[in-house]
Amino acid sequence: MADSSVSFLLDKLTLLLQAEVNLQRGVREDVQHIKYELERHRGILRVADALEDKDPELKAWVKRVRDVAHDMEDAIDEFSLRLIDQHGQGNSSSFHVNFFTRHRIASNIQNIKSRVDIISQGRPNIAGIGSGSSQRLRLDSQGDALLLEEADLVGIDKPKRQLSDLLFNEEAGRAVIPIYGMGGLGKTTLAKQVYDDPKVKKRFRIHAWINVSQSFQLEVLLKDLVQQLHNVIGKPSPEAVGQMKSDQLKELIKNLLQQSRYLIVLDDVWHVKVWDSVKLALPNNNRGSRVMLTTRKKDIALYSCAELGKDFNLEFLPEEESWYLFCKKTFQGNPCPPYLEAVCRNILKMCGGLPLAIVAIGGALATKNRANIEEWQMVYRSFGSEIEGNDKLEDMKKVLSLSFNELPYYLKSCLLYLSIFPEFHAIEHMRLIRLWIAEGFVNGEDGKTLEEVADSYLKELLDRSLLQVVAKTSDGRMKTCRMHDLLREIVNLKSKDQNFATIAKDQDIIWPDKVRRLSIINTLNNVQQNRTTFQLRSLLMFASSDSLEHFSIRALCSSGYKLLRVLDLQDAPLEVFPAEIVSLYLLKYLSLKNTKVKSIPGSIKKLQQLETLDLKHTYVTVLPVEIVELQRLRHLLVYRYEIESYAYLHSRHGFMVAAPIGLMQSLQKLCFIEANQALMIELGKLTQLRRLGIRKMRKQDGAALCSSIEKMINLRSLSITAIEDDEIIDIHNIFRPPQYLQQLYLGGRLDNFPQWISSLKNLVRVFLKWSRLEEDPLVHLQDLPNLRHLEFLQVYVGETLHFKAKGFPSLKVLGLDDLDGLKSMTVEEGAMPGLKKLIIQRCDSLKQVPLGIEHLTKLKSIEFFDMPEELITALRPNGGEDYWRVQHVPAVYISYWRDGGWDVYSLETLGERESDSSSGTAKRSLEICTLWKV
Repeated sequence: MADSSVSFLLDKLTLLLQAEVNLQRGVREDVQHIKYELERHRGILRVADALEDKDPELKAWVKRVRDVAHDMEDAIDEFSLRLIDQHGQGNSSSFHVNFFTRHRIASNIQNIKSRVDIISQGRPNIAGIGSGSSQRLRLDSQGDALLLEEADLVGIDKPKRQLSDLLFNEEAGRAVIPIYGMGGLGKTTLAKQVYDDPKVKKRFRIHAWINVSQSFQLEVLLKDLVQQLHNVIGKPSPEAVGQMKSDQLKELIKNLLQQSRYLIVLDDVWHVKVWDSVKLALPNNNRGSRVMLTTRKKDIALYSCAELGKDFNLEFLPEEESWYLFCKKTFQGNPCPPYLEAVCRNILKMCGGLPLAIVAIGGALATKNRANIEEWQMVYRSFGSEIEGNDKLEDMKKVLSLSFNELPYYLKSCLLYLSIFPEFHAIEHMRLIRLWIAEGFVNGEDGKTLEEVADSYLKELLDRSLLQVVAKTSDGRMKTCRMHDLLREIVNLKSKDQNFATIAKDQDIIWPDKVRRLSIINTLNNVQQNRTTFQLRSLLMFASSDSLEHFSIRALCSSGYKLLRVLDLQDAPLEVFPAEIVSLYLLKYLSLKNTKVKSIPGSIKKLQQLETLDLKHTYVTVLPVEIVELQRLRHLLVYRYEIESYAYLHSRHGFMVAAPIGLMQSLQKLCFIEANQALMIELGKLTQLRRLGIRKMRKQDGAALCSSIEKMINLRSLSITAIEDDEIIDIHNIFRPPQYLQQLYLGGRLDNFPQWISSLKNLVRVFLKWSRLEEDPLVHLQDLPNLRHLEFLQVYVGETLHFKAKGFPSLKVLGLDDLDGLKSMTVEEGAMPGLKKLIIQRCDSLKQVPLGIEHLTKLKSIEFFDMPEELITALRPNGGEDYWRVQHVPAVYISYWRDGGWDVYSLETLGERESDSSSGTAKRSLEICTLWKV
């Protein structure tokens, strides 16, 4: 990861050269020389990660480059700090620098220049290093998969059947079926089992299997295909094939296949250009031909079958089949001894359903002494060390490392960064993006914010099967993610090897010489007792059990903390804002989320580099006026939820600030600020806002807010809640609404439905609360093409709701709560064709099951909460007159609100308790009235 360190440093060197700082004679030339030399080395560094394990000299050289880049960065940052110390919070680059400071940086840079010159003289020649080794490994692993007998396979029957069905369907055109998923899932094994099936060979008499690999050569691949096709036809290939160019080979292949139904398998595809190069040779002859390909990358899978076909996402083995395979390999098919079962299941959990890992680790454990339980416990406790030191796991490690080594340089740091989070930790999407930006991993791109670029990085890691989605929002966006446990262990090993980050969770941790990123898990003791050298850029704490009443970074690491860029104390047992934070002048990211901090000092204005201030779920309700001096702040997040009563579940509390917030021109997210007349006008100056949350809105604030919203052309999410539930929010006079708006939350009385909402074609979520409209709001929303989640709470006082045919084409979740006057609901055939979840709650006058609910064929669950007994009676499986309307739905729940919690019953066992009331509330995850999922 030296390339990332160097790239980050080069940006700093450029800024230093551009700054009007009075340096000693010759220093500027030295800086320019260092910059030039490091730029020369960057080309090597971008490929060195995949090669340095094969060449100790290259690895040592890369380490020297990384160290000198870090030392140069330290010199620049320490220089910046001295400028601030001498001259306060002004524009430091314009000040005259005293002699001592100039002499110190001159001396440091002269020393670094000498080291860079020595490094340049030892610049390695990477040509030939490791050439062919990764190719041989890949072909070896492919070959092993091809030799497996079906009897040795576990869990393959279902995916084999599904894949065969795709091959045998009635589609006449040439359909592409890409199999994608993480390395080690068994994609090649599955494809080979299907390919070798006699029924498949009979249907596709012309067939060929091509091993592609990462560094494929097109002409070699095409010649292989020509040879295989001639072999299966039973004719010798033309002698001229050896001299043919790629275009001639494609034409030859096309002619061979033109009149046949064929099956071609492209195994291990790493680049889109493979499919682009080969597809022109595979004619779409309307004879039911098929192409299968295997890949780790989702984007390749989707791209290849875009014209015709269907992608096949190979899933991890379920727990039962994983256990069977584990015992088969570990105990040669015999049952696991009872006294080893607990530790074996823990080890298996680390494998995460990955067949390659289960087989490899099972084989390694097969040699362990079954009588020595401690030996097995040791494997579990030091899983990473076992992977590193056990020769039987080396091939598995290499296969899983291929995906990391193949990453473009800008993604490697991003993936390594995930090693700082604890195992089994679900990582919040936006938290990760903000951290990446603060760390300097995200490169600017024209026309995109840094957050948008970082989001594309995250999607790319997902598409490469290196990350897994843990939870999604109701409108399909990723909420949390994680790495596969085994991949995480391998990434941890790389992080440790490159001194990328230090994880302090064990008392017996082996500390590196220098620590730049520190992740503290569970306890501070092992850090406070350490005497290593800290050059901290990042400090994150997770699940600390220690009291932090007198928390001090200085006590934690006596030196080297003033250069911190990231300080994340989320969930820490912290009650007072640590005073020394305001002296961390280079800080870009500060999170005190989920702490008990109550106030923020005015001296926070000293943090002029701050980009993210996350105070969510703290007790901060007022921000100092000095907050507006943080001109680089992009994300200001201050709110908390409180469960006050059933009707006000998850009420949000925001913050007040008596300052001209329009000065904070860089703000992208502002949540949740309490309204006043002056603030509504100031908001119009924040044209970069993506997300805006407003609390305690009054009717007289409406005109100014409407004018300001029209200027927020980048707004994606808007939330407005009135000061009281019967207060009118006057937001009708928006004539040029933000066209990119995706989420809209309105809580308060509406005189009538705002007409501008109907023009927002990008809306995906609409939550309305306390609107009390007399007109049917569905009329204004039913034609929104992308609306996926709609919720009403006390929105409509009419007696009927009518969902018309073709209305709400993309809706997935619908929630209706406390529509007290509603007596009937009708769903026409063709309305809400994709609806998956329906929640109807506290509609006391709705005594009959919605007519036409049987048309909602995609429904996965219906939840009726606190509904009239007449409706419940009609739904009873035995004799209920409307049971037939919902019998196609897999899950139907009937629930009652009792004593602050839910009593929940399934439709089939109505009258039997399935959960107690205390668990009902704890499992709820609500927003406005949202998702009453028990």
